[in-house]
Amino acid sequence: MANLSARTRAELPDTAFAYVDSHGRRRLPINDEAHVRNALSRFNQVAFESETARDTARTRLLKAAKKYGIVPVGFITGQVVTVRARAEIAARESDASSLPRGVVTFLFSDIEDSTGLTRQLGNRYARLLSETRSLLRTAVRSSGGYVVDIRADELFAVFKGAPAALSAAIAIQRAALSHVWRDSAQVRIRIGLHTGRSTLTDTGYVGLAVSTAARVCASAHGGQVVMSDSTRFAVDASRPQGVTFRDLGLQQLRGLPEPERLFQVEAAELPAG
Repeated sequence: MANLSARTRAELPDTAFAYVDSHGRRRLPINDEAHVRNALSRFNQVAFESETARDTARTRLLKAAKKYGIVPVGFITGQVVTVRARAEIAARESDASSLPRGVVTFLFSDIEDSTGLTRQLGNRYARLLSETRSLLRTAVRSSGGYVVDIRADELFAVFKGAPAALSAAIAIQRAALSHVWRDSAQVRIRIGLHTGRSTLTDTGYVGLAVSTAARVCASAHGGQVVMSDSTRFAVDASRPQGVTFRDLGLQQLRGLPEPERLFQVEAAELPAG
């Protein structure tokens, strides 16, 4: 492909370019077959001013490709993937904007020995995992919480208040114990709760409070609800009848700077061990 000289470029009309920005700068020349092919390969490298500008440029480029008999299969596939990725990012940002800010209570959960269950059930594990996720979502939402992320056998949820998080945790354990699991599987869920202040970004929460909640969960065993001292303090005044907190002492959780005092939630129908 011959490079356009400054004079030749200046003599081309705006229609010979796929993109003309609001300042009159012209990008992606499409004046002949070689330049159209070049524009197809460089399209995603251009910083468009808006999605509308991108869509207009894409339409011009595809019309030029049709004119020269170019079938841009790879370009179209790439654009579909790009559009889908941008849509997913926008959806995450929209979801994040509705999450509570300030001091919140995080809930992490996962399935104890999920690897063993996978070996036991094989392909049937996927259906069990789907049932587990449904159980988790129902408990979180019924208690007024928000599911931040759910992947594989792990759940990350947030609550405006610690009492609601505790209610959801107890509901999850009771539902898991009463549920009739397929293939007589023994599904034991461990849950960790931590209350603290975290930073909410466009794509979710970041900060030490999130890491602490995850580590509290990792310290638990199947069927257990473990909470940090900050969560115990936040729920103590409104503790549900019949619920007690057993002091597990100070524990050094992996990756955290200071030991955390942990408590096990004890209530009817929950394992006492």
